[in-house]
Amino acid sequence: MKPQLAYDAIAMEYGDHSVFLRPSLRAAMRLERLHGGFPELLRRLEEFDTFTVWQVITAGAGRAATDTLFGYVATQPLSGFFNAAIAALLEFVTALFPNSADDGETKPENTDPLPWTDLFKHLYGYATGWMGWPPEVALNATPQEITDAFEAHMSKLMAIHGASENEHQGPTEEQRQEAVENGFDPEFDRAGLAGLRALSTIREGQMI
Repeated sequence: MKPQLAYDAIAMEYGDHSVFLRPSLRAAMRLERLHGGFPELLRRLEEFDTFTVWQVITAGAGRAATDTLFGYVATQPLSGFFNAAIAALLEFVTALFPNSADDGETKPENTDPLPWTDLFKHLYGYATGWMGWPPEVALNATPQEITDAFEAHMSKLMAIHGASENEHQGPTEEQRQEAVENGFDPEFDRAGLAGLRALSTIREGQMI
């Protein structure tokens, strides 16, 4: 199967039915909580636990888009659905994990792993607090879209204020005040930005 960008909806086809799984931030947050972390989610998915499969497909495509598919699946052998669906489902879950532009760089060995649940909260905060996206837009965006947009946003701020990446220690006082007025804690964001720049380290619960 040809790898797809995390921006894309991943097609899953079975018989004459198809659904498109979008790896949105909403889906990531929902599925990370489903079984207490991604390792258990992936274990149950690989076992093709029907409840987990239903939750993953619904999180990616929405209930309205999946009712017809599930009605058809109920009339067919489960093994046939497994063969048709498992690769797309695993690709979809993998697409929930964003990659930073800094992932190829060497990170300090003492960098603490950032739990996925915290990373997703940070991404939501970046989208709504720093970039001013409406909550629904942030939740419908993919973690990769938010990561790329936020890194571009930070690069823009660095260019505007004439600071190199190493010199940039956080928002200006004006930006800090604007963030506070928007209900966003700049100190929380600073910790989150450090986590974003350590995306290539082993995160808590990452077993891929």
